[in-house]
Amino acid sequence: MSVQWNPWHGCRKISPGCANCYVFRKDEKYGRDSTMVRKTKDFYLPVARDRQGTFKIPAGELVYTCFTSDFLLEEADGWRREAWQMMRLRKGLRFLFITKRIHRLLECLPLDWGEGYENVHICCTCEDQKRADERLPVFIAAPIRHKSIICEPLLGEIDLSPYLGPWCEGVVAGGESGEKARECRFEWVFSLHKQCAAAGVPFTFKQTGALFVKDGKSYRIPRRLQHVQARKARIDYSP
Repeated sequence: MSVQWNPWHGCRKISPGCANCYVFRKDEKYGRDSTMVRKTKDFYLPVARDRQGTFKIPAGELVYTCFTSDFLLEEADGWRREAWQMMRLRKGLRFLFITKRIHRLLECLPLDWGEGYENVHICCTCEDQKRADERLPVFIAAPIRHKSIICEPLLGEIDLSPYLGPWCEGVVAGGESGEKARECRFEWVFSLHKQCAAAGVPFTFKQTGALFVKDGKSYRIPRRLQHVQARKARIDYSP
């Protein structure tokens, strides 16, 4: 089972993968400014209890963390300490967050982090080769117990082979959603599949995106079918 926890909302765009961010799209629809970062009403969700005194999120859940922002965002520096404390307190939960700001990790860690909290899984986004080459050496060296790479939205062919190894628990690839989505090509995705298979690293083709190109043909794929079509490709890999 899984649940989403967004302790704060809003972000700033820092790389090409941010151009058509779904958070910005949704906020714009309701007239909200996504750059106004704010603490949410769910900030204390991991430690919230019901009337019987039982945690609202039971032990064993996977908690997708900060999916409407970036956990390492500068504007959240004043709130992150409490967030770490809740993660430490709820050892029976597994927290997972995705970041484009892995370069900020060391300055954002709690004092007792050590080699990482066992229940925290951190994913680094690499949407193109430049971002892979910039971020992955930092990511590999960082003290994190559980690490994965996210190539989403995938904006071009990426060679991850110099970086893949036992440290990586998985690679996830996917296209971009929304009306302004940039193309995602099957050959880019399949290249990542082959690289992961060669390195013995799990690979997941999560979604095609809204504009998918295969065998020279472009396809407009509605949101409800993007995950389905990715699964039909049958190119996920598990060692």
